[in-house]
Amino acid sequence: MSRYFTEDHEWVDVEGDTGTVGISEFAQGQLGDIVFVDVPEAGKALTKGGDAAVVESVKAASDVYAPVSGTVTEGNPALADNPALVNEDAEGQGWFFKLTLSDPSELSSLMDETAYAAFVAKQ
Repeated sequence: MSRYFTEDHEWVDVEGDTGTVGISEFAQGQLGDIVFVDVPEAGKALTKGGDAAVVESVKAASDVYAPVSGTVTEGNPALADNPALVNEDAEGQGWFFKLTLSDPSELSSLMDETAYAAFVAKQ
């Protein structure tokens, strides 16, 4: 499995042609206590960089963008009852949705973990 990051602080874990998407630990820290997450429904087609989900915290509401294009196969049902799961484990159990990648070549424009760490250090 490989993990990639966007400059908007989303991550995507890729295994085969399936991607699991969430927001980074840095992003959840910037948002503060998360109180609501709206994830896309299965079957929704997403375009890289397009709106995919919404996350609301005590500080702000933010759009979550699709790091790659594809079709959603599953939204994380646990976030409806426990949006704070994103604060507790942003890069694990707090994932937002899974999708089937339609163009794996889009991954080449994303950052790996080392590049993302350097990017965050400049924030």
